Amino acid sequence: QVQLVESGGGLVQAGGSLRLSCAASGSIFSIDTMAWYRQAPGKQRELVATITSGGTTNYVDSVKGRFTISRDNAKNTVYLQMNSLKPEDTAVYSCAARGYGSIWYRYWGQGTQVTVSS
Repeated sequence: QVQLVESGGGLVQAGGSLRLSCAASGSIFSIDTMAWYRQAPGKQRELVATITSGGTTNYVDSVKGRFTISRDNAKNTVYLQMNSLKPEDTAVYSCAARGYGSIWYRYWGQGTQVTVSS
């Protein structure tokens, strides 16, 4: 089993920055890809960014150039640096993890609220 705990959400003005953290514990050796998802009220959950164990990253188009996902394997932590935040970035952000060879994200954190005011 893997446990994921997010932190770093909050309220920020448009144009501001936040850094989210996701600390992993448990059977972390089994984890390949980590991801950040978000879900805004009344909308479907959206995949925001992913990072593999080898460091390959991918982003949804709407955050490219503004968000950066990174991974500190020594601390078993994944980060999401969010810059130039917009009101439409307001959502609950959750981190997720999947094992090697899996296409599904089996492990999820509880989520952290990010609110961007205009």
